[in-house]
Amino acid sequence: MINRRSFLKTIPVTALLIPQPLHKFYAKHLSTTEDDAFWENIAQAYNVDRSIINLNNGGVSPQPVAVQNRFVELNTEANKGPSYYMWRIMDKGREPLRARLANLAGCATDEIAIQRNTTEALGNVVMGINLQPGDEVVLSNMDYPNMLQAWKQRAQREGIKLVFADLKLPSTDTDYLTNAYTRLFTSKTKVVHLTHMINWCGQLMPVAQIAAQANKFGIEVILDAAHTFAHIPFSLSETGCHYAGTSLHKWLGAPFGTGFLYVAKDKIKNLWPLLPSNEPQSNDIRKFEVLGTRSFAAEQGINAAIDFNESIGMVRKSERLYFLKNYWCSKVIGLPRIKINTPLHSKFSGAIAHVEIEGYTAATLEAALFQQFKIHTSPIGWAYLDGVRITPNVYTRLSELDVLVEAIKTLAKK
Repeated sequence: MINRRSFLKTIPVTALLIPQPLHKFYAKHLSTTEDDAFWENIAQAYNVDRSIINLNNGGVSPQPVAVQNRFVELNTEANKGPSYYMWRIMDKGREPLRARLANLAGCATDEIAIQRNTTEALGNVVMGINLQPGDEVVLSNMDYPNMLQAWKQRAQREGIKLVFADLKLPSTDTDYLTNAYTRLFTSKTKVVHLTHMINWCGQLMPVAQIAAQANKFGIEVILDAAHTFAHIPFSLSETGCHYAGTSLHKWLGAPFGTGFLYVAKDKIKNLWPLLPSNEPQSNDIRKFEVLGTRSFAAEQGINAAIDFNESIGMVRKSERLYFLKNYWCSKVIGLPRIKINTPLHSKFSGAIAHVEIEGYTAATLEAALFQQFKIHTSPIGWAYLDGVRITPNVYTRLSELDVLVEAIKTLAKK
């Protein structure tokens, strides 16, 4: 199992002397954000297929080899005697893991429930929060489909009203983004559902400002943090949200099918679990973990992913991810027929960006990039967006982004 000491031995000593936060070091020294030798060491910790350039890490990220190996070890151990090793040995690891996740998330340990993904986590909230016919829920046209579908089902079954913020993105106007939600608040508004980083284009939303206004009116705040946890440094306790969910197989690089649910302590009792426990109105966060048989290897493998991320450092990792996005975007933005639908400012973005090329649909652009250049992306045709989502990760090399830049320029000339 990887640990900080063994991992750091693989990194040049000079690279480890970079102080935090990084922006204070930029003026005088080469930062690790742009240090190719440092990031090549990180890239070597993955066994990704370099015959393709994988720029769809937003959907699901590959796990570092150390995480994969730990998963195999745990799965092998579980198979020695599943009911014994899973429920009497590995199950004891859930509480220490809960504490580690809470520490990373910036909340209390008894506010975190381990789940399998964001959809499951937020499903508990969408289906479990107490609402009456006529109550209003504010959400947006840019939220993730699984969340929209969940809310629409509740509306159909129970007569609650969904009110949509019509977001025009990208935007670097905090007031506009905030007012898009708050202007919809009425005396009937009971919930506001926020997406921290918009899946389609990487727009980072001012959730703390929106939540602050919602809290003034007693409106409960739900946060979809699928694309920000272990990507953008933030603390759940500082967002002003009451509920949040995320997937750990995205930016943390944990085993597939891992995530967590956050519920503020004073909200746990009145939130009904999606899969009921024997005390559904308990104030114990563990009531949301009645999942039946699950992969204990995947769950406990999260520890190795946390080790790996802590070895890099969250601020350093976030700075690198932002740098990678701006590296390629800055080389194509403003060129004829090319449109970037993501802000370049760090206050409003991270690693994800959406690009369109005039004359291409999302499907034809995605196909051209892969067939001609072996670049794997995600075709995004949603609302007014019609292009591809580009999502590098810490193992992505600048030379691979150079291929992307040339590919975009080439396709734009045709």
